[in-house]
Amino acid sequence: MGDRPARDDSAFDASAAVKLVLELMAIPGRSKQEGQVVELIRARLLAAGVPPGCIETDTAHRRIPGGGEVGNLIVKLPGTRRGPRRLLMAHLDTVPICVGCEPKLEGDVIRSANPATGLGGDDRGGVAVVLTTALELLRQRRSHPPLTLFFCVQEEIGLYGARYVSTNKLGAPKYCFNWDGGDPHFVNVGATGDYAIEIEIEGLASHAGVHPEQGVNAISIASLAIADLMQNGWHGLIEKGRHRGTSNVGIIQAGEATNVVTPSLSLRAEARSHDPVFRKKIVEAYRKAFVKAAKSVKSSEGKTGRVTFNADLKYESFRLDPNEPVVSLAKSAVEQIGLTPELCIGNGGLDANWMTAHGFPTVTLGCGQNDIHTIREWLHVPSF
Repeated sequence: MGDRPARDDSAFDASAAVKLVLELMAIPGRSKQEGQVVELIRARLLAAGVPPGCIETDTAHRRIPGGGEVGNLIVKLPGTRRGPRRLLMAHLDTVPICVGCEPKLEGDVIRSANPATGLGGDDRGGVAVVLTTALELLRQRRSHPPLTLFFCVQEEIGLYGARYVSTNKLGAPKYCFNWDGGDPHFVNVGATGDYAIEIEIEGLASHAGVHPEQGVNAISIASLAIADLMQNGWHGLIEKGRHRGTSNVGIIQAGEATNVVTPSLSLRAEARSHDPVFRKKIVEAYRKAFVKAAKSVKSSEGKTGRVTFNADLKYESFRLDPNEPVVSLAKSAVEQIGLTPELCIGNGGLDANWMTAHGFPTVTLGCGQNDIHTIREWLHVPSF
């Protein structure tokens, strides 16, 4: 970008930042469909003087299950002074309920004027923070170390962009900061881990009115297994001594007619815990419950159902040391805007889970999001 004389105008352009986040929220961009958002960011950076060669997309979407229209957007800005590279990141996609959003500013709050949609502050608020930071540095010609801007795809459906990022394109950053959350005084230094559980139950069809006893009902097997899990404390909030976790059966697909003993069922569940060993125990409790239930439901001829069980680690838990340099930098930044930093650990997954697993310890900071994933969602502008 070349050396340019210092500019005296150092006032932050707050109105431009608000205008930008409103524009970003209005762009449809659910998971796997983030292309329009990428193009807006690229255009703004080019207009600000960033050389085209500093802006690229990776091929993460080719490695992600189910693909996607675009990969992660990665921007590497050379420093105007020496120092460790910093990475600033946010995710591009929103949940489906935000498609059709009509963002409207009312006082210190932004909501969707369309009552049927969410806002998309999660995480267009974070995208606006990262992009505004870069644009303001360039506009004011402020001194800065080397920077990487990382706008990742498909966070909402499995942290896929961060999981499959081409890490060699990130520029080996030393300090990484992720914007995805609410109150800006919270400094998130850890998050839970999550297993995705997929269960297929094969029963035996028969006529439900003529010979129900000859069938093996897959729904009955699932019902018994879920009841077993609930009765033994393995569903919902799980507390076993000093160990804690959660699990949930979220999706069940089965049956086509009431006059047929249901021969098959597909079930999707999850198991979470900050403790990797205990998380595996939750998964094993699920496996045992469904295998046991399948053996207990028999036809008149003694036939039983079968269970196919699969568990995939979606993301591993992590917890940064409070004395980690990136944590200290985040706390200092929060203090500089007049707030008292509070370290916290999340019970949901973050792109920081995978970034930390890749060897880039990452702190997550809030940017004013509230009531996310609902039609009540709003963004608190002063926190943004």
